[in-house]
Order: sequence, then structure tokens, then C-alpha cells
Amino acid sequence: MGVRLRNYQHPTDFDRVGQFLIDTYQPGDQHANWLQPRWEYMHYHPLLDELGESALAKIGVWDSDGKIVAVTHFEHRMGEVFFQIHPDFTQLKPEMLEYAEDYLSAESNGGRRYVNVFVNDFDTEFESIVESRGYHIVDGVSDCWSIFEIPHPFLPISLPDGFRLQSLEDDNDRWKLSRVIHRGFNHLGEPPEDWLAQRVKMQSAPNYRKNLNIVTVAPNRDYASYCGMWHDKANRVAYVEPVCTDPDYRRIGAGTAAVLEGIRRCGEEGATVAFVGSEQPFYLSMGFRKLFGINLWTKNWET
Repeated sequence: MGVRLRNYQHPTDFDRVGQFLIDTYQPGDQHANWLQPRWEYMHYHPLLDELGESALAKIGVWDSDGKIVAVTHFEHRMGEVFFQIHPDFTQLKPEMLEYAEDYLSAESNGGRRYVNVFVNDFDTEFESIVESRGYHIVDGVSDCWSIFEIPHPFLPISLPDGFRLQSLEDDNDRWKLSRVIHRGFNHLGEPPEDWLAQRVKMQSAPNYRKNLNIVTVAPNRDYASYCGMWHDKANRVAYVEPVCTDPDYRRIGAGTAAVLEGIRRCGEEGATVAFVGSEQPFYLSMGFRKLFGINLWTKNWET
């Protein structure tokens, strides 16, 4: 049976793609595809509501013998494209790129059609393909993966005096959670009321674990920092997403403590490594190291 291209069918394909990502995870320094938790996080993120679930049907899926072998998709906005490929089907890369151009492009404010594609910096084959089709690399804009090797026993976690760590299983105050996320991502003022509904949606994700979502609590009971944590038990991998600290509590170790506590809990369940899609000094200073970059390539069409 040959390879068949079709449109993504939600919700039927949600678990199937997730399992494909679990099955194609490659331990080491070059795991080419997303981790399953990032796929899940994408689907339950409030930004998807701005596109509408109907946009999911634009995702391209390639099947072979009834099994998914490749996916071309956006994340939170149209025009920014990612590729998940089974290592035995890399010949599909040109077709996947063409699909992105035909179905996942967007228009800039000036009315020009464009596609931004993310390509792993070690995938020289794919880089040659995108360059041959008229893409150019965008300097200073990239994604990446960094890794934290979980020690056993886990080292003590430091906290400022008067602060404590707890999970959302201990206290799931969605208003406080909305506030630390709103302020932690540098939004002004207080969070809008609909942010409470957004928290409900995020927490409805199938693999969302309140006991792995950690907050650092200030002496006045504010949530000072928040770390979302996901655990792919099949691959013994933890995934960090999202992390934020209220500006009033930055640079005192509150955020670091929340991240490390989430990782520690995954380690107790058997995880051996944790990943984060960042190379910020914040993560490197706590023990993460960058694995590889994911470069952004762009192509524009004249109107």
C-alpha cells in the first residue's frame, strides 16, 4: 500500500498523531519530531480559539498501511509551519513543503502571502530543499530544544525565605493562576475574566496532571511563579511548558524552584530527562543544555 495524503480529522486523529510522536521519539541529541506533550499543549492552548477548530482540518497527514508517517501543521498561528516525519519516510519532505505553501500560508499586513517554516539545524537535507524553493533563513529567529538530565537523588531545591512550593492538586486557585500567567507574560493590569475559562480549557487536556503543575507561593499567598509540566511515561521524558514569574517576584529563585520541583516529581515517576523549547539563560543556569536549534526559513510571494 502506498502513501496517502489527507486532511487531519479532529478529534479522531488527535491521539493517533500523539502516538506517532511517542513512537518516533529518538533518544539522544537529535530527536527530530515534537514531543507528544507539545502537540497536546497546542490543541488546548487558548490561541487555537482565535483560529477556530475548523483550522485544524488544514493540517496535512500522510498515511501508509493505515499508520501515520508524516504531519505538516501550524502551531498557534497560520503561516508558521512545522513538520513531523517518520525516519523511514524522509522522501516526503518536498511534498510536505509544497503542502505547507498551498494550504498553510498566511497574509502579512501588507497583503503579501508568506510561509515561515521551522527546520532542525542538523537536517541539512531539508535545509537544501527549502533553500532550493526560494526560502531564506531569518537571522536571529529560531526555536530550539534544551535538555536536563535528571539526577538521582535529586539535589535540594532552594527557596527564598517565606516562600513554599505546592502543586495545583494542593490548591487550584484559577484566579491566582490566571494572574501569575497574565503578569508573568508581561501583560498589563489584571487578567480579563475569560482567562478563568482558558485555565479550565487547559486543565481539561487528557494528560494534564495537577500534581505536576507547580506554583511557588509567596508569603502573602500570591502565586509568584508557575511551571506547567508534562510527563511522557512511555519514553520517560518530562516536558516543561509553560513557565512564568510575576514581575514582583523575579530574580529571587522562585521560577527556578517551580521548574526543578516539577522535574523532580517526573523523575520520581521514572523520567530520565526533561526538555524545554528554549535556550534562555534562565534554563541553562539551572542545568539545561542546548541540544540543537530549529531555524526559521521564510518565503514571500508578490501580490
